[in-house]
Amino acid sequence: MKLHKFTLLMVVLGGSLYAQTQKFTMAEAVNGLRTNLAVKNISQFSWSEDGKSYIQAVKGGYLITDLKNNKQDTLISLNQLNKQFSSNKLNAVPQIKFINNTNAYFNANDQMFWVEKSGNDWKVKKTSALNENAANVKVFGDNQTMAYTVKNNLYINRNGKSVAVTNDADENIINGQAVHRNEFGIDTGIFPAPNSESVAFYRMDQTMVADYPVIDWSVTPAVNHNIKYPMAGNTSHQVSLGVYNIKNQSTTFLKIDGEKDQYLTAVTWSPDSKYIFVAVLNRGQNHMKMNQYDAESGNLVKTLFEETNDKYVEPQHPLVFFPKSNTDFIWQSQRTGYNHLFHFNLEKGLIAQITKGDWLVTDILGFNEKKKEIFFVSTKETPLERHLYKINWTNFKMQRLDDAEGMHTGVLSSDGNYLFDVYTNANTPRVGNIINTATLKYNNVFTSENTLKNYQRPEIKNVNLKADDGTPLYGKIILPTNFDPNKKYPVIVYLYNGPHLQLITNSFPASGNLWYEYMAQNGYIIFTMDGRGSSNRGLKFEQAVFRNLGTTEMNDQMKGVNYLKSLPYVDTERMGIHGWSFGGFMTTSFMLRQPDVFKVGVAGGPVIDWKMYEIMYGERYMDTPQENPDGYAKANLLDKVQNLKGKLLMIHGAQDDVVVWQHSIKFIKSAVDNGVQLDYFVYPGHPHNVIGKDRVHLMQKITDYFDQNLKK
Repeated sequence: MKLHKFTLLMVVLGGSLYAQTQKFTMAEAVNGLRTNLAVKNISQFSWSEDGKSYIQAVKGGYLITDLKNNKQDTLISLNQLNKQFSSNKLNAVPQIKFINNTNAYFNANDQMFWVEKSGNDWKVKKTSALNENAANVKVFGDNQTMAYTVKNNLYINRNGKSVAVTNDADENIINGQAVHRNEFGIDTGIFPAPNSESVAFYRMDQTMVADYPVIDWSVTPAVNHNIKYPMAGNTSHQVSLGVYNIKNQSTTFLKIDGEKDQYLTAVTWSPDSKYIFVAVLNRGQNHMKMNQYDAESGNLVKTLFEETNDKYVEPQHPLVFFPKSNTDFIWQSQRTGYNHLFHFNLEKGLIAQITKGDWLVTDILGFNEKKKEIFFVSTKETPLERHLYKINWTNFKMQRLDDAEGMHTGVLSSDGNYLFDVYTNANTPRVGNIINTATLKYNNVFTSENTLKNYQRPEIKNVNLKADDGTPLYGKIILPTNFDPNKKYPVIVYLYNGPHLQLITNSFPASGNLWYEYMAQNGYIIFTMDGRGSSNRGLKFEQAVFRNLGTTEMNDQMKGVNYLKSLPYVDTERMGIHGWSFGGFMTTSFMLRQPDVFKVGVAGGPVIDWKMYEIMYGERYMDTPQENPDGYAKANLLDKVQNLKGKLLMIHGAQDDVVVWQHSIKFIKSAVDNGVQLDYFVYPGHPHNVIGKDRVHLMQKITDYFDQNLKK
C-alpha cells in the first residue's frame, strides 16, 4: 500500500499511569520521540561474518563485541577514515557495510570507497567515482561491482569503470527503478545475479500514461513538474524485465507473455544464476502465474504454479531458496487466508505447507542449515504482537524463541545460532537481547530508560468490541490526565482503517503518539480502533471492504462510536474525528455520510474520489470504475458535500503526488457550488516532507481547530 503512512498514525495499546506533573510541549508531542525524548537503541546492528561477534555504529565510529567474552573494541573510527583524506574530510562516520572484520565499503563525497584493515589502521584499497546525480546505488554480492541510476538510465561500475546499460533519451522510459508505484512489495528496480556477472532490471515505459501537473509554489512564478499518474480505469504503464550480461555488455529481455499493463513482481534469481523467477499478475489482480525464465535467452522455462482469488491476489515477497539448494524454495502466500510459508521444488511442485493456522507470518529472518530450521516473525500469539519463532522444515516442529510480550524484531546470524531480539511493549521502552537459538538463553545488550518518566501520562484502556458479523475489533481509549469520571469530556476519534496499516499494537509508548497524550493533558479523550480492512488480521478481514471502500469500515467505527456514547463521561455533543490519507477519506466520509455523529472533523490528504487514485491500489480494492460504477459512486464524496452539518477542516500538501491535490480542490469547488462552508488549509510540499518545525506548526493548527470547536 502506498497511501501516506503519516508518522502521526502509529498508535498502539497498553496502559500505565504516572503520577508526574510535567506536560509535553507541542514540539515534544510532535517530534520528541525522534529528538530529546528518543528511546535508546542500537544503531546499524549487524553480525560479523562468522556470527561470533556483532557490530554497531556509535558516535565517532563502529564497535565490535565478542559474544563469548563480551569484550568490546573499536572496529573503525572517524579519525582512522579521515587519515585517508587530504581534503574533503568526513564530518561524521558514514554508513559502512562490513564485508568481514577487515574489509568494508562506504559511499561519501560522490565516491565509493573500499577499505581494508592494515595493522591498527584502515587503508583505502580502491575508489570508484559516482555521478553526482547517482541514485539507487546497489553493490553486488562480490562486493566490487555496482549498479546505479542517473535520471532514467541504468549504469554498471566494475573496476572503477562505468558503463551505460541503457540509453533512453525519453525520460518517461525508466530503467533500474522501482515500478508499479511501489506496490506489491516492490522497493527496487535492480536485481544482481548471485554470481555478480549479470543484473536484471525493470524497464518501465510510461509514455502512454497521461501527464499530471504537480506545481511547485515555492518559487515565483510557480513551476510545473509533470508526472505520470495512472488513475483507476485509465491507461497504465508497461513494464518489462531486462537482463544485462556484464562481460558481453549485452541485454536480453525476458519473453513475458500477457497483458502489456500487467504487473511483474517477486523477481528472484536462482542461486546458480541460471534462472529468473517472476510473479506475473494480471491487471485485474486476481490471477498470478509464478514463471521461471532462462536468464541467458529470456525464454520461458515453465509456469511453476498459479494463484487465483475471486477478489484479488497480492504477491509481496520474492522466493527464498533453501541453503545450498538450486531447486527448493519458500513461497509466502495468503492462499489459505493467512500469509504462510510453502515449500516448493522446481520439479515436484508443492512439497508442503510449512506454517499453518489462523495467524500470519510477517517476516522470514533466515536459516540454520545444519538443523534444517527456518526463523520467522509472526502474529501467532495475538495480532497485537509479533514474536520470534523457528520451525524445522522437515518435521514442522515449531518453537517460540522470545519470552516477553510485545512487538519483537530479529536479526539472525548467518549460521542461525544467534538472534538479536529487540522488543517493546506498553510499559517497556525498548530491550535488546542476544538469544542462543539452541538453548534459548539470552544475554541482555541494552535496556532503555523510560524517557517519559517525568511527564504527566494519561491512563490508557484496551477496548475489545465486535463487528456486526462477530469479528473481534481491537481499540483503545486514552483518558484525560487528572480524569474525573463525574465530568464530561470532548472526544477525538483517530482512525485510518485502510489496507496495509495497523494502528493497534502492544508497543511503547502505550499511547503510540505523544500528540495524543498532549491532547489528553489538555482535557480530551482519544479513541482509536482497527476496523475490517486494516492489516495483519488475515485476508477475510482485509477483503471485507472489497469494491465498497468506506462502508464496512464506517460500520465498524460506529461500533466504537456507540461504545463511546455508552460512557457517562463522554460528551456526545463534542465528538471530533481525525485521520490522514485513507483516514482523511474516512474522516470526510463520516462528516458527509454520517453527518450527525461528529461535530468536528479534520481530514488530512483525503481521497475524495477513488477514480482519481492510482490504478494499482485503487483497482485492487475497488476494481475499475467501469466494472464497479456503484461502488465508486457510493464512495465518491464530491456529490455528498451538501450533507455537511459539522465543522470540517481539510488539509492538503500542494506537492502531494500520491493523493493529488485535485481531490481537495474539486471538493472545495463542490462546497462552493452547494453553498457549504468549509475550512481549508494547504501547505507547501508533500506529507512525508513535513518535518521539524513545519510539522509542529501543522499539528498546532489541528489542535487549535479542535480547541475552537470542541472546547466549551
